Formats: sequence, C-alpha cells, structure tokens
Amino acid sequence: MIETAIADHGLIGDLQTAALVTTDGSIDWFCCPRFDSPSVFGALLDDERGGHFRVRPTGGPYTSQQMYHPDTAILITRFMTASGVCEVHDFMPVSGHEATDNHRLVRMLRCVRGTVSMEFDILPRFDYGRREHSTRVSDGGVVFATDELALTVHVVREPEDERLGHAEVAEGRVRASLTLSAGQVRGVVLESAAPGPAREVRVAEFQQMFDDTVAFWRAWLAQSTYTGRWREILQRSAITLKLMTYAPTGGLVAAPTAGLPEQVGGERNWDYRYTWVRDASFSVYALLGMGFTEEAAQFCTWLRDRVVERHGATGNPLNIMYSVDGTADLPEVNLEGWSGYRGSLPVRIGNAAAEQLQLDIYGEALDSIFFADAHGLEIGHAGWAALTTLLDWLADNWDQPDDGIWESRGGRQDFTYGRLMCWVAFDRAIRLAVSRARPAPLERWTAARDGIYKQVMARGWNAEKQAFVQHYATDVLDSALLRMGTVGFLSPYEPMWQSTLRAMDEELVTDGLVYRYDPSASPDGLQGSEGTFSLCSFTYVDALARAGRLDDARLAFEKILTYANHVGLFSEEIALTGEQIGNFPQAFTHLSLIDAALTLDAALDRRRPAASPRSGPVPSARPPAPRPAPSAVDPDGALAPALAGSTSRRSRAINGRRDGGST
Repeated sequence: MIETAIADHGLIGDLQTAALVTTDGSIDWFCCPRFDSPSVFGALLDDERGGHFRVRPTGGPYTSQQMYHPDTAILITRFMTASGVCEVHDFMPVSGHEATDNHRLVRMLRCVRGTVSMEFDILPRFDYGRREHSTRVSDGGVVFATDELALTVHVVREPEDERLGHAEVAEGRVRASLTLSAGQVRGVVLESAAPGPAREVRVAEFQQMFDDTVAFWRAWLAQSTYTGRWREILQRSAITLKLMTYAPTGGLVAAPTAGLPEQVGGERNWDYRYTWVRDASFSVYALLGMGFTEEAAQFCTWLRDRVVERHGATGNPLNIMYSVDGTADLPEVNLEGWSGYRGSLPVRIGNAAAEQLQLDIYGEALDSIFFADAHGLEIGHAGWAALTTLLDWLADNWDQPDDGIWESRGGRQDFTYGRLMCWVAFDRAIRLAVSRARPAPLERWTAARDGIYKQVMARGWNAEKQAFVQHYATDVLDSALLRMGTVGFLSPYEPMWQSTLRAMDEELVTDGLVYRYDPSASPDGLQGSEGTFSLCSFTYVDALARAGRLDDARLAFEKILTYANHVGLFSEEIALTGEQIGNFPQAFTHLSLIDAALTLDAALDRRRPAASPRSGPVPSARPPAPRPAPSAVDPDGALAPALAGSTSRRSRAINGRRDGGST
C-alpha cells in the first residue's frame, strides 16, 4: 500500500489528545487517552500493525477535498461521487481542564446532494499493536476493549433507520455501510472510557455536539487581537497550537506525532509528543502577540511548576523536555516489526534526548519570564527564589560543552547558540532584578553575562568566514544564530551580524527556505541528510525584517506560505521536492510563522507611503527594535490580575503591545 503523504492530513483534537485525518477520510493516527499515550490508530507508520478508522464512499470512483469549518477545529472532508456529494465532519468535543480518560471523536456524515453509499472500516490496534482486544457488538454499536482501555462506537440513528445500513465483524475489525440521501445526517461517536454500554445517539444530540464545538472554537478565536495582513493564516496557526496544548497542565507538545522522518527512508525519526521547554517558551510571544492571554498564563503555570519542583535539588535545574503531565522519564525504544513511514526506520517512541544538556533552554526560559513580566504576567516571591537558584547554577555551569539546540548525537561542543542564550538568561535576570527591586547577586550575574559576551565575540566569530559559526571548533554556519539580532545581543545593523546574515544567504538559504546546518560538514552522529527546517525559514524572515531588508523578508515569507498544506498546516521540514517531511503539524513552525508575521507586519506598517495632510504624520521607517525572545513564567500564580478583564491595566498592556518593551 502507498502511504498517504504527510501533508495530506488535517488535525482534530480536544485539548488532551489529537487525531490526524487523511484527505480520503481515514483516521490513521490517534493516541488515547493523551497525546503521549500509545496509539490506537497508527496506519500512518504501519498500515498493517497500526490500525485505522476509515470512512469513504463505496461502489465506484470518487474525489475528495478537505477544509475546516470556518474559525473552528472541525475538519470537513467532502466526497464527490457520480450519484451525489457527502461530507464527513470530524471533530472532538473539548474535554476541559481536568485530565480524563474519557474522550469522544465524532464522525458526522451529511449528504448534501443526491444519494451516496458510505462505508466504515474500524480496526483498532491497541498499545502500538502490541495488545490484543475483544470486540462486542450490540444494537447500540460496538465495544473494542483491552484490560486497560475500551473504545465504544455509538451509532447515530433514528428509530426508522434499520434499513439504512448493515455491519459485519471479523478478527477484531468492524465494517459497516449505509446509504444517505440529500439532507440526511448520520454517523458514529467513538468514545474512550465510556461510562456505559454502546447506545443509539439521536441526530438532535449529534447536532448539539457539533454546535457546541463550533461555539467553543469561535468564542476562543474571538479573543484574538491580530488584525494584520495575514489574519486567516495566523488564526489557523493559533487554532493548531491550541489543539496541541494539553489543557490540564498548559504544556504544548512539539507535535502530536512520532516517527515521521526528516529524510524519507532515513533514521532521523523522533517522538515529538512531549513538551520542550524551548518550544513552549517560544509560545509566549506568539500568544501574547495575538491576544491569547489565558494560554500564555497556562504556560506560565507549567513552567513555574517545572522551575519550583527542582528548587534545591542537585543536578540540572531544568530538563529539556517533559511529558504532558510534567514528568521527565521518557525512555526511548524502537517499535520492532513496524515498517515505518515509507520504510523510514527505526520507529522510535520516547526520546533519549531528554537526558541531554542543552544550555540554551535557560536563556529561552528567562527571556520568556522577562517578556511576560513586561506584559503584565508578573513573577512572585517563590518563583524569584527558584530562579535565583537556577541562575546561580548557570553561573557555575555555562562555560562547558553541551549537546546543542539541535540535540546532536555526535558529542558535545561549545555551541555558540548555547552561549548566546546563556547571555540572554543573565541579561534578563539582571533587568528583572533591577526593575522589580528583587534581591540578587548582581555582581556575579553581571560578570557571567559580560564574560559570555566577550567569549562569543572572540571565539564564536570566524574571521575567514566573516560570520558567527555553530561552535568554537568549526567554520560551519548554524541558522539557530539567526536570533542574535532578535534577542539584543547585537544590533540588527551591526556589521558583524550583517556579514553573518549574508554568509547564511549563501550557504544555508535556498529560495527563502533555510537549512539548520550542513550535517556533512558538522557530523551530528546520524546517517543521512534532512530537508530545510521551517522554523529556521520563518526565523530568517524575522531576521531580514529586523535588518531592514523588508522586500526580501516579505517575498521570502509569501514563498514559504506556499508550502503549507491544503488546510494551512506545516510539518517540521520541507524536502527538496517541496513535500512536507518530519513530524506533523509542528508547533515550532507555527509559532515562528506567527512571530515572523508580527515582526513583518510592524515593519511594513512603519514603512507606509507618505500620508496625506488629513491622515497625520508618517510613521517611522525604522524596523522594529530588538525584543526579548519568546518565553515566560509566573512562579507564584500571580496571573489572576492579568486575566481579570479586558479593561485592566495588565490586559491592555498584553493586548496592546507587540515589542518587548516595558509597560
């Protein structure tokens, strides 16, 4: 069987888990009851062992198209046949902020023209296909069960519907078909940990689930304050990020998938169903920039818990990643016998990189603390005490090799980006201590900050290359350093930075798409190559805009947007062929898309043509000033005032600012 392309999927979810739906109506990735739980449907990585839930027309050829119901996370797959048109509306009613095993996945069939016969094919494979299940059929539906998890399929029907369809069961698999005429609505509800047996669901109740889900997403999206040039694109990115946020803790998973390759057929296949400190920290600028204060506050709470729980403990103050509930034990194993996406092996679950030392995360965390504090999410006493301990640890440990932002498995190096972000950590901590009059060893922190600056300028700069390089023992470029001008380490107009940007233009950029680095020139312990990294491509747009190259920035941004899939989603990377590769959709990519759009919008607004006498003074043509890199924390839960109402000082500050200045 030919696997469906990674980009040929839409995403649905309920804020605790998510599912991918193909353009021809198959759910081929669904983990339950959480993002990082074992898969129940995993045909994305192995059609035979993974399991699936397919809905499609029977009896002849058809075409399909996919879209989202406007301003929602409800996915609509439209099937066009010779006899009519039928839509499948896939969605998950929101589960709320309390962790639960009970989740509903709704598949609503609506015939909109003519008459269409549709078939269901449900084949769950529990625990990555490692656990057998029983199958019990009743008048109300079907129950698939193991000792640990049960999935109940409730049938949607009215009393006169016996003639509409029939079902057959064999070897743990259920197939069913029904014929619908224009105006008819039927379908099924797949429910985990259902409180009772399978039951018949009436159409009115079915419709109410749909209406309530529409209302939730539209009310949530109405909080957005973004009115710029790319409103529809940013709103879809915001919804996608919301879908990847685990509501009980506020943690943002890097992606809802595992094992999708960075090179088709290669070994760079990782499990991204966890919360990285770095990725989640980046969410703060994007969320506050679009007006989503509650989500920023939730992440503050998540990061607060991670910082405080390690206060006084030995070892690293932070892990680089955590499970969605905040635990840090993520053992990496291979799924033996799985074929992998288009033969890409091994298929890994868990992530051994969780044990790496990546010093840059402290800069990203502190920068987000600073950014959020400046926008009304202030840090409290207990949180400051924990952060002081963290900074004291960093003062003793910043000057050592680490594994780097890209989680290299080729050995530790003195990575320039890691040093850069350690500088950011001390710089932001010093600013916070001074602006909030907090007790701190300022002389020690200042000495560390200045020492890092001098070291980076002396050892991170390569005179022959006329650029800052990946680490002190190489001349290889690294696009992580695109953020040098963003975080304020250097002015975007500094000649050394402008020279670095030009060097990246030559070596890492291809028609606006950006490679992370050259693995052949800087071995990372893995075989093969990879595509351009979409996070870096959008960060490049941001860097261009800040460096005054607005025409280049806008053209690159518009080109990158053409690589989005049919419903506006991006994976981790873009292959040479233009196809999306890597885990999908990726939070980092959508965060950097929002970040780049906000920066580019502000810069273009400053460059508007001269105004007429009636329109007032012409805005400054200068590009936006460097702002703190995205990240945040509220270690004492001092968030309630910021969320108390849109008329409060803090709410106005959060919703009214795009740069990193104080309020």
